[in-house]
Amino acid sequence: MPSLEIKNQNPKVKESEFLNPITMYGINKLYCEYLGIYFSTYYQLLANSYHYLDFRCLRFPGLISANTIPSGGTSDYAPEMLHAAAKGEKYECFVRPDSKIHFMTMPDAIDALLQLANAEKNKLSQSVYNIRGFSAKASEIEETVKKSFPNAEISYKVDVARQKIIDSWSEDVDDSKAVEDWSWKAKYDFQKAFEEYLIPSIKSKYQ
Repeated sequence: MPSLEIKNQNPKVKESEFLNPITMYGINKLYCEYLGIYFSTYYQLLANSYHYLDFRCLRFPGLISANTIPSGGTSDYAPEMLHAAAKGEKYECFVRPDSKIHFMTMPDAIDALLQLANAEKNKLSQSVYNIRGFSAKASEIEETVKKSFPNAEISYKVDVARQKIIDSWSEDVDDSKAVEDWSWKAKYDFQKAFEEYLIPSIKSKYQ
C-alpha cells in the first residue's frame, strides 16, 4: 500500500491490486508467482503446447501457530504478545496500536494448501489466490490477550522500519475467487482463533 490513506480506502485488496512490494521478501514472492505462471501457462515444452507444470499459489496472511515460538517475523507481534503474557513477562510491541493486518491460524493454512492442491483443475480460474482468516488491530489483539491474562503488561515502542512494512501491507484481502473456485472458508475467525486455538495451547505450554 503506497500510503495509510490509500490503505484505509482499500480495505480488501484483490490479487491483481497493489503489486509493488517494498521488501526483498515480498519482491521474491511476486517473482516466484510470475515464474510459476510463466512455466505453467506460457512455456512450451519442445514444439508443442504441453504445459508440464500445474502451478497453484496461495497468498497467506500473517500465520500464527500455537505450537511454534515466534521468531522475529514482522507480523509476530501478535503471537509475541501471547507468549509474553503466558510467561508473565512484559511485552513492548513494535507497531502502533492502530496497526491492522490480516492473520490466519496454521491449521487453516494447512487446510487451504490441501484444498487447493485437491481442487479440480478445470474449476480454477487463476493460478494465484488470496485467502483470508481474520483482520485485527494490535490494540484488539492486546485487549483479547488481557481477557485471558489480566496481569499482562503490554506497551508500545514503534520500530520505524517494521512499522513501514506493516503499513505497506493491506489490512484485509478479497478472497472471493478462492471461495468461488474451490469453496475456501477459514474455520477460525478472530475470536475462535484466540479462545479455542491459541490461548489454550500457549497457556498449557508454560504451566
